[in-house]
Amino acid sequence: MATTYLLVTVAVFFWAANFVLAGPVLADLPPLWAASLRFLLGATLMIAIAGFRREDLKGLLSRHAGIYLLLGTVGIAAFNLFFFYALRITSAANAALIMATNPLLTTLLAFALLGEKPTMRHLAALPVALAGVAVVISGGSMGRLASFSVSRGDLLMLAANASWALYNVLGKKYMPKGSALGNTSLVMAAGAAILFGVAMASGAHMGELGVRAAMALAVMAVGGTVLAYLFWSMGIMRLGAARTAIFINLVPVFALLIEGALGTSPTAAQLAGGFLVLCGVSVSILPALRTA
Repeated sequence: MATTYLLVTVAVFFWAANFVLAGPVLADLPPLWAASLRFLLGATLMIAIAGFRREDLKGLLSRHAGIYLLLGTVGIAAFNLFFFYALRITSAANAALIMATNPLLTTLLAFALLGEKPTMRHLAALPVALAGVAVVISGGSMGRLASFSVSRGDLLMLAANASWALYNVLGKKYMPKGSALGNTSLVMAAGAAILFGVAMASGAHMGELGVRAAMALAVMAVGGTVLAYLFWSMGIMRLGAARTAIFINLVPVFALLIEGALGTSPTAAQLAGGFLVLCGVSVSILPALRTA
């Protein structure tokens, strides 16, 4: 159990790193092609690893093709399309605040669709972690939170948030039993195919990748796509959708630490917010760690 928590934490760390890595990639590529190439590379690598491990991909695909298409559409294609288009017309702070509600939304959907009843510790952890995220993003300034207003970009971000929450729940309910590697490979392949089709249909010019952007895209494909989705899928299957989802609140904390390592020192308010997030996540997982 403790190993699973560690893997989910690593997945969230890679997703936080994506915020830093996305800068040079989006400087050379339009958002649709950035998302498409990221998952095409990730899916290709996953399938190659699965083939090396002699996973029965043909058998899995013949039995569960509809499930992989559903999960790839919701968790990869829909989420990334809504996310990238939202970031074009809303602020990063608004987007992060909206995504911070994902654990709560996932908990509600898991209860409604899966019958997962949250524990009192989990319910107590949600507002603590959410408050920490708000402090991290606002830098301790309540004025920033008070100026929050809903725009069309925010509505798109809400759709992205709902897509990810639904993916968490559907993954727990429908993901075939067995190999996490084989399942994640085929889900990623389905999502990559949809994203590539949308990018082609959009008529957007792909552009040329510079060396810096190519290196950033490669790291995003390996860490922020292959390993992150694989570890996250393992977490959902072993821990449940609601308990896994609360780790999403660590994304801004890790992003803050990465920026600090690159030379941007966090403020005292941001450090306090990060501590609140860690407290909320710790409260949620402490009983399970004791059992483990």
